[in-house]
Amino acid sequence: MASRQAKPEARISVVDSAEISLREWLGPGNHRPGDRLPPEQEIAAMLGISRGTLRLALERLAANGEIVRRQGSGTYVGRVAVPSAFSEGLEVLESYASLARRQGHSVKARGVSIGQKRAPGYVAEALNLRKNSDALCVERTLLVDKAYAAHMRDWIHPSVPLPSLERLQSAVEGGQMMLDIVIEAGVPVAFARTGIRPRLLEPDDPVGSALGVKRTTGALEITETIHVNGGDAVQYSIDVFPPGAIDLHVLRGVGERELAPVNGRSSG
Repeated sequence: MASRQAKPEARISVVDSAEISLREWLGPGNHRPGDRLPPEQEIAAMLGISRGTLRLALERLAANGEIVRRQGSGTYVGRVAVPSAFSEGLEVLESYASLARRQGHSVKARGVSIGQKRAPGYVAEALNLRKNSDALCVERTLLVDKAYAAHMRDWIHPSVPLPSLERLQSAVEGGQMMLDIVIEAGVPVAFARTGIRPRLLEPDDPVGSALGVKRTTGALEITETIHVNGGDAVQYSIDVFPPGAIDLHVLRGVGERELAPVNGRSSG
């Protein structure tokens, strides 16, 4: 197959990084609601950032209620801040393992199941397979920093050349994502079609049990169809994230449009 097209490296801004660091510092076990925070100068020095960057990050946390500013008194911890396992922008196609490494997290998988299964109708349709066709299904629970982060199920098109089952099992258990494995196999991955929707988890359903939920819990389900340059689909994924496991954000821009004249005058 053709080599993978180069893509721009995904980066997060200094303020985004400061916000993540603050949320981790304010997380459970470190602070409690009502705790007074040190002066901004001390926090900025601790995080190695400028006070201007810190103020912008604090503004975001204040907007979420994670900190409370009291004029003349100081800044206090608001609701308990729970750091997410992933903070992901949807503009660039990047695996969760790559995101985790970039954000300083460790990733492992448990309950790994790999084998040929009959693809459900919606999977067969997404991968353009005949009805009742078999496809490789890779299912597991993802642990980030030893905490439940996601339940993942990937269906791989039969045309994709993959390593031996033993090597594949070892890679998946070590936290490698199927997207990375597919790319390493020489598949020219180009883009993904992504759907996001809420769902409920119950303690006695397979996904809820795998994620260790104790009661009915809201979760986020992300479905993704991975396509190659020519448009053919090579992977269909269903990832379920419990509360606090992922923070999604999208960079949006204004499309090209004709500027309206100011005060009836053109800008000519």
